[in-house]
Amino acid sequence: MKKQARATLVSLVILVLIGAGLFFWAYVPSQGDEAKEASSWERLMQDDDLKEAHTMEVLEKPQEAAGDGQGQAEEDAGQSSQGQVGENTGENSEGQAEGKTGESGQETGIDSGEVTLVFAGDIYLSPYVQDNYRSLGIDGIISERLLAMMKDADIAMANQEFPFSTAGTKAPDKQFNFRVDPSYTAILKELGLDVVTLANNHALDYGTEALMDSFEALDSAGIAYIGAGASRERAMQPYIVQAGQKNFGFLAASRVIPVIDWNVENQQPGMFCTYDSKLLTEAVQQARQQCDFLTVYVHWGVEKSDTPEDYQRQLAKEYIDAGADLVVGAHPHVLQGIEYYNGKPIVYSLGNYIFNQEIAATVLLKVRVTADHQAVLQLIPASATGAKTKEMELEEANGLCQQITDISFGAEIDSEGMVRQK
Repeated sequence: MKKQARATLVSLVILVLIGAGLFFWAYVPSQGDEAKEASSWERLMQDDDLKEAHTMEVLEKPQEAAGDGQGQAEEDAGQSSQGQVGENTGENSEGQAEGKTGESGQETGIDSGEVTLVFAGDIYLSPYVQDNYRSLGIDGIISERLLAMMKDADIAMANQEFPFSTAGTKAPDKQFNFRVDPSYTAILKELGLDVVTLANNHALDYGTEALMDSFEALDSAGIAYIGAGASRERAMQPYIVQAGQKNFGFLAASRVIPVIDWNVENQQPGMFCTYDSKLLTEAVQQARQQCDFLTVYVHWGVEKSDTPEDYQRQLAKEYIDAGADLVVGAHPHVLQGIEYYNGKPIVYSLGNYIFNQEIAATVLLKVRVTADHQAVLQLIPASATGAKTKEMELEEANGLCQQITDISFGAEIDSEGMVRQK
């Protein structure tokens, strides 16, 4: 009996030992593997690049930016500059289709509900600017920070105050006649400009032949142009481009020409003029139907005057009543104030941006368009010495922001350059 009980006890002990062995053999290694896996995951998530890749895998597939790549750049730019809704693919429009890449290395073309526009004033690639470019490249004519802001923007625009040409006949009875070799379109490309206005008092300095050369040079460079054209219809057409799943429209016209023949109504090629607001307001109404946010860029005012003329204020309000969301001006070669009308901003003059050797004060206008199509403005104060434009130091920038506040109408600019309606 005792032997039987002892045998039973031994059997139980053996079974317990066998069970324990099987438990440690099956369970403990798997726990070790889990710890090893957890440790590997922690290391994985410490790597920012891999963390981003994992996040993109887990979240829903992001909205793909529009565009078919660089190969269709010139074709798309040409179509969109003819007033069609374009995907704006290619080098000149990386921010809309493929996403302009900034210092962070992240693309801005994927829709986040907001789009950034930047506007510069008068650009003339003078011999001083050309000399700097030949010696130092783009760094010789603009600072790294300003250049980054222009290239990071979804859409960048400026006033091209000259024709690209080596031909044509000099306009008589003009104090200044500008003309730039078409090879220097490379500068506008490197500045990140997507569209320029040719509606100004220098685009026909060397006649219609030079103006046509300018059209060809810009088309070849993949940069859109507005405000002038080989026909009346082309000069009046908007540039419409998609960015952040919204359509953005741009129109341009001049209220300053030296002779009446420059008006596309009187000769073709020519430029779109707005001495009478009727045609431009009609163009605004038509463009409004094709886009979500519309900018009107006007050449107007009196040179060297920091106060807009009464007609500037009247015209700007008519454009807004017709459907414009933002009105931007140039020509005075100095800065003028800012005004809000029905909640829409009017920036009367951006002054010279890249011109001759010295620019006492200018700004790069940064416009953040929110998801509900509101324009949030910021001024980046700048100046130029030795034909290079660069941002102002803090104290000087604060002083300029205060000066612009003083000459504005119901608008104020804080120390960060942010513009607010009073």
